[in-house]
Amino acid sequence: MLEVKQVSKLYENSRGVHNIDFSMQRGEIVGFLGPNGAGKTTTMRMITGYLNPTHGQIWVDGHSMADNPKKARRKIGYLPETPPLYPEMTVQSYLRFIANLRDVPAREQKLAVAEAISKLGLQGREKQIIRSLSKGYKQRVGLAQAILHKPDLLVLDEPTSGLDPKQIIEIRQLIHELGENHTVLLSTHILPEINAICNRVLIINQGRVVLDERPEHLGRTMGETFEVSLEVKGPRERILTELRSLSSVGEVKEVDAPAAGIATLDAPALQAASELNSADEAAEIPAVAPVDAPIESVKLLVTSADRAEDIREALFFHLANAKLPILEMKRESLSLEDIFLKLTTDEPADTSSTSQEEVDTDA
Repeated sequence: MLEVKQVSKLYENSRGVHNIDFSMQRGEIVGFLGPNGAGKTTTMRMITGYLNPTHGQIWVDGHSMADNPKKARRKIGYLPETPPLYPEMTVQSYLRFIANLRDVPAREQKLAVAEAISKLGLQGREKQIIRSLSKGYKQRVGLAQAILHKPDLLVLDEPTSGLDPKQIIEIRQLIHELGENHTVLLSTHILPEINAICNRVLIINQGRVVLDERPEHLGRTMGETFEVSLEVKGPRERILTELRSLSSVGEVKEVDAPAAGIATLDAPALQAASELNSADEAAEIPAVAPVDAPIESVKLLVTSADRAEDIREALFFHLANAKLPILEMKRESLSLEDIFLKLTTDEPADTSSTSQEEVDTDA
């Protein structure tokens, strides 16, 4: 659906983007991430034809943005970070205006506008002046203009920026529904949106793509060690012994160690406590727990001996055979936030110049 081949946008005395290379298949929802000034908006503007690349080629459904820009743009619906709205127009008149700009045939415009209004939940607001709408509904109108001509590719730049939590959930659900019939490239700074909506992640840093992977494979791409958090019921020392006897287990760490001085009292301490009780029967001294009192449950972090090996099945059967019930088992993995910071925090501060992306404002 979309091919971006070795695309660069170079500016004098500013960063630009360098050799961006990726493609998108029909039906994908791709999250496009990066710190401020990394080149996200510049890349999206080149994809939508608002900027011409210095080098490289962009194809949309087989149409070159350089050779056939009009045909390529017809395949794209674009929502900039600031929706391109006319505040003095009503919702309906604005969408009809956009339908004319998008060359929607006159006989189809009424139906196209009605479908966009219905899909974006704008019923009852058709005659309302756009200026009077809340920001959430303005975003809906912005999405409506992007899908009005039934594009194959939707390019959405920060579609939930500045919205309250309820509006974010609503817009996120709308994007998810739009993804059923459209290919979507979504730029956002809200990382949980990527996990909730997207089936692929692109991270850009300093004008270059530094990660292109599906969310479920991010840990493997980053060379992550396979770790499992466990809660096991039974005596602490026996649990530790059983786990460490497994050849597939590399390291076992206690998450919540037992409180000191209670169940771990040695024999001399117990003898002293007994003599003290005998010497003064009136003294209210609490009974001391026996040395071998079982712990209700133990929480542990278990690491695989082979960094990538899934050890959950081996842990389950081994502890079940030892009659040590597993109360909870969960794989621990790097979060998207951790990966994003790891890939982008090495960016040097650039105070000598401002990138074109930061200077331009969406129109």
